Amino acid sequence: MKSTEDPVYRHSKREAIAILLLWGASFLWTVPYCYEYGYRTAGEELELDLFWGLPSWVVWGVAVPWVVCGLVAIGMCAFYIQDDDLEPAESLSSEVNSSESSNSS
Repeated sequence: MKSTEDPVYRHSKREAIAILLLWGASFLWTVPYCYEYGYRTAGEELELDLFWGLPSWVVWGVAVPWVVCGLVAIGMCAFYIQDDDLEPAESLSSEVNSSESSNSS
């Protein structure tokens, strides 16, 4: 069975799903990690483990996922996302030719 979807639509849908999966993975790491290690109640000790001058839960729960997602997004842009033509080349050349002939008249 042959798909009747436009190839540009199919590519953009596949790329959107990949980006949403990346967002979901970072969400599923960041929120539980920051909740577990960053949230303290009044009865618990308030000592913070520091990593490069920041609380370690901020580094591992926010900064590292942010950098990883940025690198994965750059990799996706470089190797996965496709550059599609929105119009066939023939229609573009005919539009240019028709606009040049109407401007010269």
